[in-house]
Amino acid sequence: MSQTSIAQRFAPRLAERREQHLYRQRPLSFSAQQAQMQINGLQVINFSSNDYLGLANDPQIKADLIAALQDDNTGYGSGAAHLVTGHHLHHHLLEDELADWLGVERTLLFSTGYMANLAVQQTLMQSGDLILADKLNHASLIDGALHSEAELKRYAHNDMAALERRLQTFAEKNSTGQVLIATDGVFSMDGDMAPLPEIQALAKRYGAWLLVDDAHGFGMLGQEGRGSFDYFGLTPDENTILVGTLGKAFGTSGAFVAGSQLLIETLIQFARPYIYTTASPQLNAIATRSALQRVKSMDKERALLQQHIARFRAGAEQLGLRLWPSPTAIQPIMLGDSATALRWSEQLKQRGFWVTAIRPPTVPKGQARLRITLTAKHTSEQIDALLNALHACATMD
Repeated sequence: MSQTSIAQRFAPRLAERREQHLYRQRPLSFSAQQAQMQINGLQVINFSSNDYLGLANDPQIKADLIAALQDDNTGYGSGAAHLVTGHHLHHHLLEDELADWLGVERTLLFSTGYMANLAVQQTLMQSGDLILADKLNHASLIDGALHSEAELKRYAHNDMAALERRLQTFAEKNSTGQVLIATDGVFSMDGDMAPLPEIQALAKRYGAWLLVDDAHGFGMLGQEGRGSFDYFGLTPDENTILVGTLGKAFGTSGAFVAGSQLLIETLIQFARPYIYTTASPQLNAIATRSALQRVKSMDKERALLQQHIARFRAGAEQLGLRLWPSPTAIQPIMLGDSATALRWSEQLKQRGFWVTAIRPPTVPKGQARLRITLTAKHTSEQIDALLNALHACATMD
């Protein structure tokens, strides 16, 4: 039997990635997450953060954490899984407060959004079932479907006719299996939104369950930041599963699944990514409880963010930049090839702006882009300065 070393297998693949301008490196931050940062030794205005409301370095949340550390009943590490001894009072209170905020029966905390999406699909979907997923879903939704026992079929992005054809075909051929429609609420690389009213109507018509990963909607959209469902005036029913992450608009860490009492009990009893994982730190639950109170009261900041979005889009259109139809804080500038995206990103860094180049396989081939994310902490002057720098990039290219 011939032996292959790790280097023999992967060195050529790494070299190929470099040649194709697809090699990735981790930037090193020297400051707290905020609008102005020091990254890789450069002082930059950060336009690549998902900290949409600026809560990752919020003074009140920091003060609440400092106060909690003085309490003998609060530590840092949870010490065990939730089902052993790791489920602290602050975890429990946070779950209740998230449920009250969203108007659902219960929520369940997870350490990451990736784990939540794995858990939901692995647990709920069985052999003979079908998962219908938007073609641009987040990787965690795709991997969750692939690791379930159900069949996975994808439909063209936001194409409701294609989704309905899939539903009709399954209904005609299968009388016993269950369908789950899985979609992002806000698509993380394009910034556009799923047409949830149409998707919910199709789900009800065909008896499908609905899974919405609203990682980029919660906190940012709807009254009190309740997300995409609230934005569209919808109410989740007993067969709706909502997934949210806390590391974006909440500025903390972790994730949650929201839905019915029966859904949450099912996940507690059967979801392996939940059962066999150490609970997240107590301090994270305390920080997130504080963040939730801030999120609920930040309609003014959400309105300001919408003004920033309109200002940026108007300026970018005047410059002739190719935008995507995004109404959210995620504003991609489409450049096409990876080399161009990297070149523009580097030129912006030298001008004091941190804007990440997004390349395949994160996005489809030929759709490399700059992914600009706006936050409520940016100023109009910073947005105008970014537009001037983008104009300089376009002029030089």
